[in-house]
Amino acid sequence: MPAQASAPSQPASMASPEAQKTGAAPAEENQVGTGAEKMGAPAPPYQKSWLARHFSLLRRDRQAQKAGQLFSGLLALNVVFLGGAFICSMIFNNVAVTLGDVWILLAALKALSLLWLLYYATCTTRHTHAMLFRDPHAGSIWVRGSLVLFGSCAICLNVFRVGYDVSHIHCKSQLELIFPVIEIVFIGAQTWVLWKHCKDCVQVQTNFTRCGLMLTLATNLLLWVLAVTNDSMHREIKAELSALVENLSGNDTNTCVCLNATVCEVFQKGYLMLYPFSTEYCLICCAVLFVMWKNVGRRLAPHAGAHPGTPPFHLHGAIFGPLLGLLALVAGVCVFVLFQIEASGLAIARQYFILYYAFYVAVLPAMSLACLAGTAIHGLEERELDTLKNPTRSLDVVLLMGAALGQMGIAYFSIVAIVATRPHELLNRLILAYSLLIILQHIAQNLFIIEGLHRRPLWETAGKQEAELPRQGSLLELGQDLRRASLAYIHSYSHLNWKRRALKEICLFLILCNLTLWMMPAFGIRPEFENGLQKDFYGYRTWFTVVNFGLPLGVFYHMHSVGGLVEVYLEA
Repeated sequence: MPAQASAPSQPASMASPEAQKTGAAPAEENQVGTGAEKMGAPAPPYQKSWLARHFSLLRRDRQAQKAGQLFSGLLALNVVFLGGAFICSMIFNNVAVTLGDVWILLAALKALSLLWLLYYATCTTRHTHAMLFRDPHAGSIWVRGSLVLFGSCAICLNVFRVGYDVSHIHCKSQLELIFPVIEIVFIGAQTWVLWKHCKDCVQVQTNFTRCGLMLTLATNLLLWVLAVTNDSMHREIKAELSALVENLSGNDTNTCVCLNATVCEVFQKGYLMLYPFSTEYCLICCAVLFVMWKNVGRRLAPHAGAHPGTPPFHLHGAIFGPLLGLLALVAGVCVFVLFQIEASGLAIARQYFILYYAFYVAVLPAMSLACLAGTAIHGLEERELDTLKNPTRSLDVVLLMGAALGQMGIAYFSIVAIVATRPHELLNRLILAYSLLIILQHIAQNLFIIEGLHRRPLWETAGKQEAELPRQGSLLELGQDLRRASLAYIHSYSHLNWKRRALKEICLFLILCNLTLWMMPAFGIRPEFENGLQKDFYGYRTWFTVVNFGLPLGVFYHMHSVGGLVEVYLEA
């Protein structure tokens, strides 16, 4: 009996294997050091928990991603500095570094970027685990449409350049034909790849993909810098026109003159009209490539996509906004046609400059007042601010504010030139008023669009109220609660109906006005360069650079504003 009584007590004093793994684990971890000292055995190595190992892997992955972004960014920075040094040397020391040297460098960069684009489209994207995620906010339809439109115009520009060079082949080097052909191939391949893969979040070959994206971005940036600063083609066309006039008057010149004047005039007009589209195309490509670079290695949640309840584009009874916008559009088209007809002659009469700036002075105050009213209505709304991280929206805000610097810079240069020379003439007063109003309108419109983009959409507010319904009780009670919540939602938002309608009217008016202001400089109207005031004050080269820097940014700003206004309209 004593042996039987002591037998049950012996297992009770010993822990089972399961208890040792669960309840006794902390005690063993606390006593592992003392136990090792008592037994004289070496201490076992420290074992990390699964959670610690998981976060360690995440930390290493994040560090590798930042290292890849840093290295690719440094690569782009060095390429831009090298190309910028070549372009600056061409401008300030044309003897040592010529335009041909810059073209050779850019041709090499375009060839490398083209090889990477083809490798990315044919090899990287076809990997098994390459495209696990796609960014739903990147590559909106208006961005891709603009990419194709401006890419087509840039290809046509180089076609006109090839035609112009062929018509002057008797006095030009045949090597000059190679560079436009290389650019045509590069633009075509780049447009196709960006259209197809602008939403990609690549998960394989991430470092190589980042370097390729940054190399292509740097190439487009250098093409934009060269287009802004290089006026050789414009000076060549101007010299040829002067030579034709001299030849008609009986004086011979050494200038290279086209053999067929009619064909050359078509090439000249087409080149000058499409020149701003080339710079626009480079800017859009830089923006799309930067978004793709940010998305490399990015992992999205399974539900991260466009909201299924996003409403389609409808007028919703808006009347005054579309009518006023169409009135501005028709007036802008009339001014555009009259100015283009007058610009086809040798000189533009003064009254056409007055008509152009008077149109702007009439439209810009209305747009500024509409933006200020819309910003005030945003402040009265009960929609919550959307504070979630959204890289695409952050980039939209940066592009909007950065592109506004283009026309604002031209406006400030014009203000200084007018105040310092002849501020009392009618045309100069109109230019001064136009410059001041363009600054005010850009600031007000940026405030309105940025405030609207950071408001939570109306359907998300409705979905949030439905999600907050109680999930318990019978089916009849759930139906009654749903009906009460729907009636409460309709009642709470019925008094905001006039605010939403006013926002939609304002957005439609601003969309049509921005389309008008986009159309006029995009298709060849450049009164800032042709009125002669700022050109005489700053000099030809300086003012050419300022206009070619600011004008494409202004065109990009109005186009980007239309996309932002459409989004604000849909979310109102």
